Amino acid sequence: MNTALSQSGANSASPVLSMTQGRDMAPASSKNTAVGVQKRRKQKGINGPLITTIGLIVIIIIWDLSVRFLHVPKYILPSPESVAYALWSGLAVSVTNPVGFYVPLWSTFSNAAIGFFFGTAAGLVLGSLMAESRTVEKLVMPYAFALQSLPKVAIAPLVVIWLGFGDGSKIAIAALLAFFPILINSFTGLRSTEPERIDLMKSLSASAFETYRLVKLPNAAPYIFAGLDMAVVYALLGTIVAEFLGAQQGMGVVITQAQAVTDVAGVFAALIILGAMGIGLHALVHGAEKRIVHWTERNKN
Repeated sequence: MNTALSQSGANSASPVLSMTQGRDMAPASSKNTAVGVQKRRKQKGINGPLITTIGLIVIIIIWDLSVRFLHVPKYILPSPESVAYALWSGLAVSVTNPVGFYVPLWSTFSNAAIGFFFGTAAGLVLGSLMAESRTVEKLVMPYAFALQSLPKVAIAPLVVIWLGFGDGSKIAIAALLAFFPILINSFTGLRSTEPERIDLMKSLSASAFETYRLVKLPNAAPYIFAGLDMAVVYALLGTIVAEFLGAQQGMGVVITQAQAVTDVAGVFAALIILGAMGIGLHALVHGAEKRIVHWTERNKN
């Protein structure tokens, strides 16, 4: 069955016309084209971080000049120097020191990661069931949209009341926010499988699970990773929201405590760390996507 699929995929992906054109092209021209594409990609890879760094430097310079010449009080907008000092004060301590950023950062990260895992697993399973069964789709879809339309800030206090101020409430809210993007994206990706490919599997007497594993799931993989990209950020946001409402540890607690003593520089430092964490999690998901679904146009671009 796999051999037949490979032959069919090869035939559809490589028509006779393209093979003929491939023979007519000169080898030197093909090499030059490939080198040119590789060079353009390399230049694009260099320019991206360079442009981002230049933009950051310009923002910091404008920020510093505005604070200095407009005499903005530090309890409204601290200088970049004050924020850098607050950031260094929180990072230049032992990793086990609860006064620094490491302990609350680990608490936020671990709870967000656990919530992300459970939320995405539930979304993938339910999205697959909805794609396979119209009955499950009609049963679940209205409630899923109703749940998604509710403001999570309004639901979060109930979750805290039910599960307490510990890690359970933070994990539950993170999972709740990570659930919907995976549910919709996996459902859309699985349903977008070409009918001809499903008919081919039926002609090969493939079971429903083999069709799901060999055809539908690879087809839905780019959609699922797009959902994971959103879900990982939502899981982090859900954890922070739960920490704002009441927790013993976490970056949300750090921000709340800094606000209480009007330490605006400390708030900025915590926000910078959360932003860096978000960028790191996005890069992690994107790196996994490039390795697993490397054939998609999104990764090629």
